[in-house]
Amino acid sequence: MATTAAPALEPVRPPVGERLGALGWLKRNLFNSPLNSLLTLLILYFLWVTLVPLFEWAVLNAVWNANSKQECEAAFRAAGKEEPVRGACWAIVRARLGQYLYGLYPAEERWRVNLGFALLAVAMVPLFLDLRLNKLLYAAALIVIYPPVAYTLFLGGSFGLPRVETHLWGGLFLTLVIAGVGITASLPLGVLLALGRRSEMPVIKALAVAFIELVRGVPLVTVLFMASVMLPLFLPEGVTFDKLLRALVGVSLFASAYMAEVVRGGLQAIPRGQYEAAAALGLGYWKMMGLVILPQALRLVIPGIVNTFIGLFKDTALVLIIGLYDLLGMAQIIIKDPAWLGLATETYLVAGVGFWIFCFGMSRYSMALERKLGVGQRR
Repeated sequence: MATTAAPALEPVRPPVGERLGALGWLKRNLFNSPLNSLLTLLILYFLWVTLVPLFEWAVLNAVWNANSKQECEAAFRAAGKEEPVRGACWAIVRARLGQYLYGLYPAEERWRVNLGFALLAVAMVPLFLDLRLNKLLYAAALIVIYPPVAYTLFLGGSFGLPRVETHLWGGLFLTLVIAGVGITASLPLGVLLALGRRSEMPVIKALAVAFIELVRGVPLVTVLFMASVMLPLFLPEGVTFDKLLRALVGVSLFASAYMAEVVRGGLQAIPRGQYEAAAALGLGYWKMMGLVILPQALRLVIPGIVNTFIGLFKDTALVLIIGLYDLLGMAQIIIKDPAWLGLATETYLVAGVGFWIFCFGMSRYSMALERKLGVGQRR
């Protein structure tokens, strides 16, 4: 008589709370081995000895309302906080917030800056919504229409608006202007340079390669110096350009060279069969690139494109060398105010947080765009 084997018993599993709850997550990720447990404890200790004093300095012991550094010190003494336990003097941010945001732009005219950026924000809303419109055509129209409107608002001199010279522009406002123009101009220029570098026409290819390698071989400081100081020497007598315009041109050309290499990497990643299929359909060169190749190539290099944009945004701080005061430049001016001498930490920290907010925002949007387009997913 045949006997049936007893079913194998399943191993004893830990309680559900230890497998699925917070305790289970901690065991799996932070305390799953003696070495990881030791590293976790060391990191927690490091965070304790760094973040707790930072929180006390920035929040608990800080002074928020004062009109000078001397008043901050008086508030510290009144609270019984001597030098080792004194906090930050954030009153400098409240007192100089206008300079952080607008530079030396006249206070009574700052509504023009606010209006200009508000118009841009409203105009860009359709680009982020799933609407039935040609977004490429809409973006191209926006690039053509918005700059003259913003230029008229910011500079003035027409339509009854008082003229505000560009040497008064500064702070976050100037940073956004330089970064916005550089980002907007560098992408199409970079695409053209990348196509030129892969061109079968020797002259076009040689010119594109020469420009890319020349610009990538020198630092941005050199480009800005040449655009601001050397370029006027080569212009006819009486012909001059605004310093900000020269900086915009220099930043745009510099970024376009790096963008060209990013785009070229995307073009090389497209299989040869895509080119052959487009040619078999009878598409010409520009239709093939615009309808088949470039959409795929740009989708593949979204991380590289955004990385270039982030680098460009941070590089705007270098315009200080030619006498333009962006967010970081205004921070240097603010700490030289006799009423606030000695508060460099707070001032530079505010500027750093400002840069981080915009760079982090671009990074997160890039990740969302990658998920939406399926970049990096296994085929």
